[in-house]
Amino acid sequence: MLVLTRRINEKIIIGDDIEIVLVDIGKDQVKIGINAPKQVKVHRWEVYEEIQRENRAAAATKSLDALKSLPQDILKNLEKKPK
Repeated sequence: MLVLTRRINEKIIIGDDIEIVLVDIGKDQVKIGINAPKQVKVHRWEVYEEIQRENRAAAATKSLDALKSLPQDILKNLEKKPK
């Protein structure tokens, strides 16, 4: 992890087109501004985690739906336990 020291209104550049600006420093929090192209998704960590959870749940449901659409004879063979 890269750790940098910045003062208010000082910037950090990521690549050629993402700019991080230190906006304010409070007692218990730091406010940052992020300028990035619209195609770059920027989320707080807890929001990102929730999006990932929802994506995994949707993918699992889609996989289950795909299994249910298999012909019955294939499903019966899948249910048989190997000897």
